[in-house]
Amino acid sequence: MKKILKREGISQDAITEAVSSNFDYDFNGVSQCHIPSMPPHTEGFGIGLIVGPSGSGKSTLLKQYGCEKHHEWEDDKAIVSHFFNAEDAQNKLSAVGLNSVPAWFRPYEILSTGEKYRADLARSLSDGAVIDEFTSVVDRSVAKSCSSAIHRYIKKQGLKSVVFASCHYDIIDWLRPDWVFDTLTGEYLPRGSLRQPSIELELLPCGPEAWATFSHHHYLSENINKSARHWICLWGSNVVGFASAISMPSGTIKKAFRGHRTVVLPDYQGLGLGVRISDAVGEIHLSEGKRYFSKTTHPRMGAYRNKSEKWRATSKNMKVRGNAGGNKNLNWDVRKVFSYSHEYLGD
Repeated sequence: MKKILKREGISQDAITEAVSSNFDYDFNGVSQCHIPSMPPHTEGFGIGLIVGPSGSGKSTLLKQYGCEKHHEWEDDKAIVSHFFNAEDAQNKLSAVGLNSVPAWFRPYEILSTGEKYRADLARSLSDGAVIDEFTSVVDRSVAKSCSSAIHRYIKKQGLKSVVFASCHYDIIDWLRPDWVFDTLTGEYLPRGSLRQPSIELELLPCGPEAWATFSHHHYLSENINKSARHWICLWGSNVVGFASAISMPSGTIKKAFRGHRTVVLPDYQGLGLGVRISDAVGEIHLSEGKRYFSKTTHPRMGAYRNKSEKWRATSKNMKVRGNAGGNKNLNWDVRKVFSYSHEYLGD
């Protein structure tokens, strides 16, 4: 059942008269729209989604859950400086799929449109958040990766009553909300799959020149060893990632290689593609009768390998590498960086 919202007293002038005449539209100073009736959910859910075409009442229905927050950004500060603390910044920016560490240290004004959208979204994540026009201004691949990462964050943090409004139906299986209301039909939709759709990646050999596309997205260095082996990763026709490996000379270990670079483009971060690419490179070396080792300071990749049965920790795993940036004014707990070291064992 739909209710009608009316707004009377709209001023009429020469323009409204001319346009209404051109389209044979009877305008008498009263504007109205039809809003579907939706009983509000007050508790007991983590994620809600109101979906439907533009002009179908999504924003009006969203207001019954609260007002959307709009954030101020200081031009002389990095975006990470706008969060409660370092851990809060890392968790929330990763949650929206903005995992490009160099981007974290840029001011908001020079971010791309997609990066700005994710940064705003990161600051909005909290109990009772309402988020309108969800994924409306980003590419659909970005929308899916962002939805998947947000689902994981909300469930992990135990956030409650977070409601999104979107005109895109393709995010339902990626966001995996607890309820979905369709403003077009006025009905609740099935929640979709309990697991996000599968992603099929293709890893192809390439030359070192491909690194130029990825270099400024790597979290440690833009340099690359041209003698390394290189691969480019595709998701359908989209280029999403890059990986390389280099020979590891050793007096005791024969036919050994180690990971050199693994990068996923920002638009596709948040889906867990980096660890899959790394696993695939390890599998390539095992199939060739070689051993494959890898070190990383990236906490999410390191944590994945610590838990995965495909990787075995070496004696150098979880060693303190040094301080972050060499800033002696920071206390030691903030400055220390762990180095994760593993050998790939495969399935």
